[in-house]
Amino acid sequence: MQQFKYTVRDNKGNTKEGLIEAANTRSASQILHEKGYVVVSIKEQKSGAGDIKFFGKPNLGDVSNFTRQLATMINSGLPLTDSLNILQKQTDKEQFREIIGQLAEDIQGGGSFSLAYVNIVRAGESSGTLDTVLLNLADTIEKDREFQSKVKGAFVYPVIILFAMTMVAVIILIFVVPKLTELYTDLDIVLPLPTRIMIFMSKVVGTFWWLFIIIGLVSFTALKRYRKTPQGSLVIDRLILHVPVMGKLNRDSSLTELTRTMGALAGAGVPILEALKISGSVATNAVHRQAITKASTMVEKGAELSKALAQDEVFPPILPQMVSVGEETGKMDEVLNKVSQFYELEVEHQVKNLTTALEPIIMIVLGIMVAMLVISIILPIYNITSAF
Repeated sequence: MQQFKYTVRDNKGNTKEGLIEAANTRSASQILHEKGYVVVSIKEQKSGAGDIKFFGKPNLGDVSNFTRQLATMINSGLPLTDSLNILQKQTDKEQFREIIGQLAEDIQGGGSFSLAYVNIVRAGESSGTLDTVLLNLADTIEKDREFQSKVKGAFVYPVIILFAMTMVAVIILIFVVPKLTELYTDLDIVLPLPTRIMIFMSKVVGTFWWLFIIIGLVSFTALKRYRKTPQGSLVIDRLILHVPVMGKLNRDSSLTELTRTMGALAGAGVPILEALKISGSVATNAVHRQAITKASTMVEKGAELSKALAQDEVFPPILPQMVSVGEETGKMDEVLNKVSQFYELEVEHQVKNLTTALEPIIMIVLGIMVAMLVISIILPIYNITSAF
């Protein structure tokens, strides 16, 4: 089955757009005609909305609340389209309201909810357990949200301190040092090396501050755009994996997201190939996404998932070993959930140790900066007093 985007007119002349699932263009057009629509245009949709990224701007909290409320309504016996219409009216965010409205229109136009929303729902839609699957999905999204908040929150304090230190250093070099330079020039003395270095840095920063800002913005923008390309994301993410401390943290964070999603999909009964495709897309590191794609190709050719994962060195040995246990016992979802919990604990320990180690490092760097400033200022004064 393929996904098609259509534009039609109803018997009142109103134009409607949406998505429909059919074997080909002719079948899609026939379905729409049977519903009483006049087809204006119909095109194959290359990238469907069956991906969590479909939600765009709304954050994980919005998606989680929406999913949980929808599950409650369906469990109460409320029709799916009515549930979506109610949630659309209750949503405060304009963009999210439009997305929910589009979901309702897609379903009314003949599309399935799993196609319009997210692939993990397909198993629940076909088995009649949509409410249960949605609740599990909401739990997974909430765990992802909580996990991401922990990782990001751990770096707030160090980033603020480093930013403050940088601003203080810039202010001193631009406003304080020039005043001292005028004083030392009037005294006509030979300045020591630390003082000359500080004066040189002050002149460079004071004269070319605008150039540093431009270079920083251009470099940041170029790097961000390069990372959005397939090749760029692989190059940068591969380099990140080799950075001491941060590389292991990035790897374990990516594997946490990957295994948690794969476990949720396995528990929902999603086919293995589709589960690999979806879970691979949520991995935060592009190297893991590429490795999952390779593993998916091998599984499609008949290989076991554990052996396919073992072929790539980017995955730690524990992952294919645990997957093998899941294959043998038939409890793949439970095994993958345990693996994700293991990596999540690893990340929490690493973040805690990193933040604990950063505090003394920051203090040492700050102490060195203050010491250099004091030495640069005091040495000339000491030389003057020594001359008398």
